[in-house]
Amino acid sequence: MTQAELHTYHARKWKESGQPVDPEILYVDRKSLNLSFIQNLFFSLYPEKYYLSTFERLLELIDNLYESRPADLKQIDAARVLEGHWYQSQEWVGMQLYVDRFCGDLKTLKKRLPYFEDLGVNLLHLMPLTTRPDGPNDGGYAVNSYTEIHPDLGTNADLDVLTKTMRKKNMALMLDFVVNHTSEEFDWAQKAKAGDLYYQQFYYTYPDRDMPDAFEKTLPEIFPETSPGNFTYDTEMDRWVMTVFNTYQWDLNYSNPEVFLAMLGELVKLVNLGVDVVRFDALAFLWKRLGTWSQNLPEAHTLISLFKLCLHTIAPGVIFLAEAIVAPRDILKYFGEGMMAGNECEMAYNATLMALLWNSIATTKTNLLQNNLRALPAKPRSGAWINYIRCHDDIGLGFDDEFIYEAGWDPYVHRNFLRDYFSGKYKESPSAGGIFMYNPKTGDGRIVGSAASLAGLEKAGKEKDRKLHKQALDKIIMLHGIILSYGGIPMIYAGDELALTNDYSFRDESDKKDDNRWMNRPKHPWDVVESLSKKNSDARKIYTQLKELIAIRKAEPCFADNNRIELLQSPGDHLLCFLRRETGSDRSVLVVANFSGEKQTLKSSWFEHAGFDRSKKVMDRLQDKKHSLRKGWLTVKPYQVLWLTRT
Repeated sequence: MTQAELHTYHARKWKESGQPVDPEILYVDRKSLNLSFIQNLFFSLYPEKYYLSTFERLLELIDNLYESRPADLKQIDAARVLEGHWYQSQEWVGMQLYVDRFCGDLKTLKKRLPYFEDLGVNLLHLMPLTTRPDGPNDGGYAVNSYTEIHPDLGTNADLDVLTKTMRKKNMALMLDFVVNHTSEEFDWAQKAKAGDLYYQQFYYTYPDRDMPDAFEKTLPEIFPETSPGNFTYDTEMDRWVMTVFNTYQWDLNYSNPEVFLAMLGELVKLVNLGVDVVRFDALAFLWKRLGTWSQNLPEAHTLISLFKLCLHTIAPGVIFLAEAIVAPRDILKYFGEGMMAGNECEMAYNATLMALLWNSIATTKTNLLQNNLRALPAKPRSGAWINYIRCHDDIGLGFDDEFIYEAGWDPYVHRNFLRDYFSGKYKESPSAGGIFMYNPKTGDGRIVGSAASLAGLEKAGKEKDRKLHKQALDKIIMLHGIILSYGGIPMIYAGDELALTNDYSFRDESDKKDDNRWMNRPKHPWDVVESLSKKNSDARKIYTQLKELIAIRKAEPCFADNNRIELLQSPGDHLLCFLRRETGSDRSVLVVANFSGEKQTLKSSWFEHAGFDRSKKVMDRLQDKKHSLRKGWLTVKPYQVLWLTRT
């Protein structure tokens, strides 16, 4: 049982006694339950003989941070504790967006909330809102502040109005906490530049190249094209500083406990703005150790758990999303393992599913997809996936080599094929994406592009190919049909609901032209939105079908994430089949997706493996149509997804 579950149990018992729920008493209860864990985690990173007084300051800080939490948010915390695992409901559907590209600013976003309500979206992930350097700033992930809203987007008062309006509409907010680094313009970095030794120890800084060169022997390059290496010389400080991502992003030194205390304070200030989900950015990189890749280290997991249990003590209604785009088996570690199982992050990106869905689009085969998913251990019962087709970032190809070999392919050759396929270099490919950060030293590179362009809609339009056009639209719906039913919270990137193709306008913007990820961060076309009810367009087709899918999902209890997923052995090379069963009920939904451009046939006898009686009919929830299995088969159209229930 996790600490959160234990506290929920105690809180429910208290409520059953007939006493009113008092957030202050719940806080005392939480602190007593979490204290020994927090103490053990802290001293495992920072030895007690050196840092006992620092730990005592941490306990005082936790009390002060709890006192700073607004009263209305404390009430929400109490309600969510009693509810338990609120984020696992099938009623949550998310959308990710840049506010400026979506509608301009926060005031306008408030006016656009009916758009999300109409579609069925009730969780908004707003990309970084705070101040950042002028010019290149990694899409806002080079932070000058964790809480001060960038003036182009509005004010903190505007955000306050937005979050309060969202809460009235039962909508939740996700914001990023850029936990690994700050910008070089951040207040701490500026003090370090000015020679303040206290703040120089907030970062990894060195007087010469000896330590940087030692680190470089094992550290990989994240942005080899634009920011090769992992250290930058700062002329003002006359020192080398670790900059794993970009030269203007300084890595925080968490081996210094003062950094943890300061960042915990920044985290609570952030969630006190009305944040429900914290996207913990680049958390795999948090701990650096000479002679290693400095990714996914055990100390990083300890640090995340320490953040989690401190935040749970202060604001238990807020949850963590792990932004860890790592090897498939490593992703599960961010839910917590061993004694910390369920005490790290409540949610994680299902990057394995995302990458393998695109692999199946390119190959039309599902063997690699199924074998990888079957090999993954089950997530903790308290955890939830974020399922997505693509995000603001690139699409990595980090699935296991062993399964590529098993499929009869060479991993290096196969990944090159996928990059060629989705960038349109492969002759028979319909895709029009791009390659992000190709590294000739390793042959590594990632894929960028909007869902519609990767699915073939952009090329179909240019070539006026009707067959390709229909297939692209079908692929978009099929992929969304999978993430909406797989288990977890589906996250749609803004614009995909309108079948938007790549936006190449970034090439004319000086701060974006060197980062082709901006092609899949389109400006939202409100003229297209206004015409949805009047014009028969691709945007209308996709929007309407997605709206229907979302409505069905929300009404289907089988899709709640506390229900397990059962992958079924597909009867053909091109089908993905899985079953969602409602816990404590005989109700189930069978999901079937065809990744081929040819129709596929399911024999009636196969349905018995999924618990269906072939003497009866099945209901296709998406078409609202019954199919008889007595004829001996069921046809699945090219790039079709089915949600089937028993009649």
